[in-house]
Amino acid sequence: MRRFPEPIQNLVSAFMRLPGVGPKTALRYVFALLKMSKYDVTQMARLMQELSERIAVCRECFSYTEGRNICEYCSDPKRDPRLLCVVETSRDISTIENTDAFAGKYFVLGGTLNPMEGMTPDVLNVHPLLQKISASPALEEIILGFSPDVHGEMTMLYLTKQLRPLERKITRLARGLPTGASIEFADEVTLGDALRGRRET
Repeated sequence: MRRFPEPIQNLVSAFMRLPGVGPKTALRYVFALLKMSKYDVTQMARLMQELSERIAVCRECFSYTEGRNICEYCSDPKRDPRLLCVVETSRDISTIENTDAFAGKYFVLGGTLNPMEGMTPDVLNVHPLLQKISASPALEEIILGFSPDVHGEMTMLYLTKQLRPLERKITRLARGLPTGASIEFADEVTLGDALRGRRET
């Protein structure tokens, strides 16, 4: 790639840390910023800084929350404590919430098993999950809300094996989600059907 001035090169490298962003896309982003007004660039920089300052991780479920230790779902007394849906990322929570088919609580695993990329059980929130379930006598059912792709399936198999000794009902999303599909791109009706039609693992 052609050498650009150092500030451009540095920002290109920074953008390339984002998932799915290669050198060409990163360069497009930088040149788009150069065309923006100084005010807009400063505003964007301020919003990114605000993101790291105001967003925290919930100590109960590991989802993102604004300015507090416990998120809105964990602190909501109306949520059903008998149901716990384990998801890959915080983004999956908002997708599931849009279905209006689930009123329980959540737990963010922080990814799916993928040893080739260093995503092993000790990197994920597996131990905190087991601790949370053991300390929650009211909890009756654990729903594994992962995408039915290779890594999602691998993760659900592993978690099922780890959770069996805790003697809780373990279910997974069922009809509506085709194999290889991603929860992120599922529509609300399809995902709602998958939640309502979940089956025991």
